[in-house]
Amino acid sequence: MTYPFDCIRNFMFFDTALHPSDVILIPGARQPQLMQRAAELYHQGLAPIILPSGGQSKNSEPTEWEFLRDVGLALGVPSEAILKEDQATNTFENARNSLKVLQQAEIDAKKVLLVCKNYHARRALLTYQFVFPPDTEFYVAPVVDKTGITKDNWFQHEGRINVVMNELEKTGKYFRKAIYQVGAVRK
Repeated sequence: MTYPFDCIRNFMFFDTALHPSDVILIPGARQPQLMQRAAELYHQGLAPIILPSGGQSKNSEPTEWEFLRDVGLALGVPSEAILKEDQATNTFENARNSLKVLQQAEIDAKKVLLVCKNYHARRALLTYQFVFPPDTEFYVAPVVDKTGITKDNWFQHEGRINVVMNELEKTGKYFRKAIYQVGAVRK
């Protein structure tokens, strides 16, 4: 069955083939599913390093990085295989700060596995592509998070519709200014 909004579903929800990479990146969130998937990919030998990114969202809680690191450690990922970025507060900062951490560690990340929430995959990929060098290859491994949102059910519940449409709006807001800047450079 097709729906008039299949174009939204196809834009927002996607994955790619996964290939051996230099690093697994996780845009921060307090979602254990993210590190569970990253740890699975790590244990499969698809990348030697995981870099979760994320700062503190509430003063009394550990950073998103600490949360994800603890999940990874519990899943058998050695601490030396988990790099640290615990300052980011949004996806652009996740990407920028992660790139800085990789550069400081002298890791030339030409191939990157990006583990993110499935409805966040488009904005996450575009953001990391915008920040990282243009020759970086990205492979996307999206996960279903605690919301239970999938490409097949997102339109069946008002709350899920709101989450996905908010993410779609953020994608436009994130890149409007960047598109103008790139367009101005080419004139």
